[in-house]
Amino acid sequence: MSTEMSTKMSTEPRQTDTRPPMLTLEAALAKLLGTVQPFAADQAQTVSTFDALGRVLAADVLSLIDVPPADNTSMDGYAMRAADVPAAGTTLPVSQRIPAGVVGQPLQPGTAARIFTGAQVPAGADAVVMQEQCEATEGAVRINTVPQSGQWVRRRAEDVAAGAVVLKQGTRLTPQALGMAASVGAATLQVARRPRVALFSTGDELAMPGEVLKPGAIYNSNRYTLRALIQALGCDCTDFGIVADRLDATREALRSTAAEHDLVLTCGGVSVGEEDHLKPAVEAEGRIDMWQIAIKPGKPLAFGEVFRADKSSAWFIGLPGNPVSAFVTFVLAVRPVLLHLQGAPAQAPVAVTLRADFDWPQPEKRREFLRVRRNAGGGLDLFPNQSSGVLTSTVWGDGLVDNPPKQAIKRGDTVKFLSLTELLA
Repeated sequence: MSTEMSTKMSTEPRQTDTRPPMLTLEAALAKLLGTVQPFAADQAQTVSTFDALGRVLAADVLSLIDVPPADNTSMDGYAMRAADVPAAGTTLPVSQRIPAGVVGQPLQPGTAARIFTGAQVPAGADAVVMQEQCEATEGAVRINTVPQSGQWVRRRAEDVAAGAVVLKQGTRLTPQALGMAASVGAATLQVARRPRVALFSTGDELAMPGEVLKPGAIYNSNRYTLRALIQALGCDCTDFGIVADRLDATREALRSTAAEHDLVLTCGGVSVGEEDHLKPAVEAEGRIDMWQIAIKPGKPLAFGEVFRADKSSAWFIGLPGNPVSAFVTFVLAVRPVLLHLQGAPAQAPVAVTLRADFDWPQPEKRREFLRVRRNAGGGLDLFPNQSSGVLTSTVWGDGLVDNPPKQAIKRGDTVKFLSLTELLA
């Protein structure tokens, strides 16, 4: 090597990587949830309890009554005073019959009342003996056990006292929560309004099912997956289809979708290639941050705002285009944002420890989310192809292994399992 060349090589500046470091998933979520604010209280809606499934409470639900409203029996049998049955085999006359929904007369001392599950225990009675421990005779009953005061009696307000909070603001309403609201007399509920989400895909290679698949084209599976995920979270989703790979078309799509929506969600085009127009389009219509998240699948994520004509804005999130990447990024990053908008608490999914019945000898530098399925032996099987384009893995699997960076897995190791049932709820 010549002296001239050696000197030139030593004095030229070294090329450095100017890209910002990749964010952890937790850091990305903190940025998202710290920026996006829940809907204001004055946007809450009153809906019928019948129609509130999946909605998020905008106010506490208080009980209007005691539950149960009076002492009642949890068994079919006979109500009596425990003191009137000092020994097994005692016979008492039956003074009345009390089915559910009927209020009996005060119980006379030394008598029993035939009573049925859910019926109000008559005044004066303090115990119920189940019918299997009794023998009915003409006008009387033989009690074959010695009752204890309070047995098989559900006390007034033992479940809920009048005025108690039974469901807290921010609760996402499940079927059992609706039953709870109904049990305390709540015919209507105050809920957060539904987030309005606009969805579109970019890519001239995309086709819709039912169309002839031209050379170089693929069917747009993400459109179906993401639309269903959005709707499952109680949001209103407007599908704007596929936008042409042109800057002007992308800008127009952003303007039109931002006008009437809280969030614009896109899929694909979040790289920096010549045909990836989302970044310059969002920069022209608002602001954008391009993030690299240290997870696999799903590294690229874009977040920002699209400005409206009235100076307000819609939030913008751009997901990667690979089907598994889009799916995993949505459940880990977009789902918390949509729940946060409605006032639901931002809670990380709960991981359970299970046994790996597979080997993963060559881990990535990034945190990995491996598609797995529980087996009959209580362990986890691994889908053989973990590529971000293999959507089959998300249908076959029932969860994800949350694997730390550079962490090899040997058969028999314990791993952190995230259930898709929880991530999709």
